[in-house]
Amino acid sequence: MITNPFKKQAFPSNLIYITKCLAGVIVCYIPYVLFPQYPFYWAIVSVVIVLSPDHSTTQAYNRIKANILGCAVGICLYPLQLPNLLILCIGVILTICIGLALNIKDAVRSALAGFVIVTIQQERSKHWFVAVERVMCVVSGCVIALLITILFNLILSNRNTRATQH
Repeated sequence: MITNPFKKQAFPSNLIYITKCLAGVIVCYIPYVLFPQYPFYWAIVSVVIVLSPDHSTTQAYNRIKANILGCAVGICLYPLQLPNLLILCIGVILTICIGLALNIKDAVRSALAGFVIVTIQQERSKHWFVAVERVMCVVSGCVIALLITILFNLILSNRNTRATQH
């Protein structure tokens, strides 16, 4: 069933989500332009994966933990001299199992995205610093998403507090 995102009761929440995503993309785009030698496009991907339509910081924290989990699995498997497909399959299994053990089931998709970002290879030779750069970009996108979530929650709680006082 398709829902109308412009329904009167859902519109403010959807507009806030759009605004949070745009803010995250804009903030992450700045280092992407300023430092073209680094893969900051992964920060842009990371920020939109971590941000959520609800205003839950718990969900943001879980997605950040999941992204860090995926990056950790990726950085551990990256140096292995195995075929790429085998590394991806092992990493998917490890990421899902660890995510379930850490009780972040709802954020395992974020963990898998972080894992793939770190391990996927475009170049023929493996360089450890490529994986580290990607981890730093994913984590920076996570931090920006968390800061945006906290900022919006503060703004919304202040606005709601003022509305109830009047």
